Amino acid sequence: MAVEAPAEVAAAEAEVLPPVMPTNDDEDLLKIRHTSAHVMAMAVQKLFKEAKVTIGPWIEKGFYYDFDNPEPFLDKDLRKIKKEMDKLIQMKLPLTREEISVEEARRRIEEINEPYKMEILDSIVAREPDAPITIYHIGQLPGEDGKKKGPYWWDLCAGPHVEHTGFLPKDAIALESIAGAYWRGDETRPMLQRIYGTAWQNKEQLAEHERLLAEAKRRDHRAIGKALDLFSIQPDAGGGLVFWHPKGARIRKLIEDFWNRKHVEGGYEILYTPHMASLDLWKTSGHFDFYADGMFDQMEVEGDSYQLKPMNCPFHVLVYKNDQRSYRDLPMRWAELGTVYRYERSGTLQGLFRVRGFTQDDAHIFCLQEQLADEITGVLFLIEEVLTKFGFSDYEVMLSTRPEKSVGSDQIWDKATDALTEALTRKGWEYSVDEGGGAFYGPKIDVKIKDAIGRMWQCSTVQCDFNLPDRFELEYTAASGEKEQPIMVHRAIFGSMERFFGVLTESTAGDYPFWLAPVQLRLLPVSDDYRPYCEEALAAAKAAGIRAEIDQGGRSLGKQIKISNQQKVSMYAVIGEKESSGRTLALTSRAKGDLGSFGLDEAIGKMKGAVEGYVEVHEA
Repeated sequence: MAVEAPAEVAAAEAEVLPPVMPTNDDEDLLKIRHTSAHVMAMAVQKLFKEAKVTIGPWIEKGFYYDFDNPEPFLDKDLRKIKKEMDKLIQMKLPLTREEISVEEARRRIEEINEPYKMEILDSIVAREPDAPITIYHIGQLPGEDGKKKGPYWWDLCAGPHVEHTGFLPKDAIALESIAGAYWRGDETRPMLQRIYGTAWQNKEQLAEHERLLAEAKRRDHRAIGKALDLFSIQPDAGGGLVFWHPKGARIRKLIEDFWNRKHVEGGYEILYTPHMASLDLWKTSGHFDFYADGMFDQMEVEGDSYQLKPMNCPFHVLVYKNDQRSYRDLPMRWAELGTVYRYERSGTLQGLFRVRGFTQDDAHIFCLQEQLADEITGVLFLIEEVLTKFGFSDYEVMLSTRPEKSVGSDQIWDKATDALTEALTRKGWEYSVDEGGGAFYGPKIDVKIKDAIGRMWQCSTVQCDFNLPDRFELEYTAASGEKEQPIMVHRAIFGSMERFFGVLTESTAGDYPFWLAPVQLRLLPVSDDYRPYCEEALAAAKAAGIRAEIDQGGRSLGKQIKISNQQKVSMYAVIGEKESSGRTLALTSRAKGDLGSFGLDEAIGKMKGAVEGYVEVHEA
């Protein structure tokens, strides 16, 4: 007895070509967003006389401005501000650039009593003492008598902007939300109110942006995690700590098993290292000097200071240093699913995306210089092999080169960068170059993945490191008999299990691939008369490693199907007289609908083949 896939699944498969969405690489869009921020600030200060302005940049999807206002802004205020913005847009007020002296800038800021602008001016002067001070005016500049000719506003700004407010498409601008933000990001400074807005070139782009926002909300991993009972973050245990529930833990274990298998096949050895170590280790590695703000406070153990680990790398370094190494031993590839702990401010925590305890899929390769290109190439192929199995095949790749402040010789930097470039060429990936964007300890490759609704997520990274081998005095005996220093490569594919799980959940909207689904098959008996056959089928499925269950019963078939779909069960089989007497299973997939009726052994064989091949049942 087969049942068609739910309507929402069929609708999701329909191909709809959205409008091409521009980015801030489009200078016209950048001008629209920057000018929209200024017009919003002008509208706010017209409506709220005591509001002080701070900064208002463009961002990826729009703009924001931070305000210091005595009273909190309310959602209804956004409508008033947008209405005022529309008036200013209709007036076609000119935007004029003016270059003035520092002294004149101070005089004007004091005149309008804007303390945050004064602090911004001071920071500009401290950073670039000889730089010109530029401001942008909206409206006609006051005459020599100081009188304004209509609406007028100005701010310190380098531009760019549109020529007049009439160039702003008011039906493509929206104010979206209000949030708190510390001045300069410093929690000891005043808490400001940030108003976020979005701006596009036309109303069709705005409509597509709003559609994507609604789709992102539907896919929010926090809501899906709660609805499917996958994980929680328990307030009683403190913020930023993840509790994996049975179904979520089941998926995580499957991901980890796949990760382990692919690494062993790829010539890696698996390590397990402690969760803390003596503070001296973190001083040697440099983390205590450079990363202290991101580390938890130390604990005292018999008079010694211990530190929860924020990174796994020093532990792998110690394993390397535990024995004498020869060039014949290299390369050495070590991988670990290592849980680390970092002090994140409560205001930055966000579901699985930003937590205080997370598991990195960490690996380190110790190799010779001449082995580096081969090792990096192998890593890139492994990245692709792993990510593709989770449905991610569209990447943005960035090669980041030596920054001004760095460690290591020119020769080793050049050889490492050439090796990364050669590996990318061998892999055939297109990539961009971020000149000077590498870490101080070595060049790197970063890989972003595109999800189902077009969002890009930083995921995999491959980084050469000349710093830790030097700090820990790592060495190997070369063919010449001399002692030389190996190159250390840091690499992660997922980044962290928690964040990757969140990205995967949002990309799939909780409809995980069959091989990952927490419940792969649910048997739905038409009545209790058919439960004996359900029990037989259940036992056979479990013996084959299929994650199956029987509906609890006591509800109609329609209700069973509805609940199965709500819980995103990968497949179900309705069991009636025909199935019971014929010992068959009629499989219905959430992804593909009716898959047909099969003998029990054949149906279980198809599901087992799908699990072992990491594919959907209809592909097995």
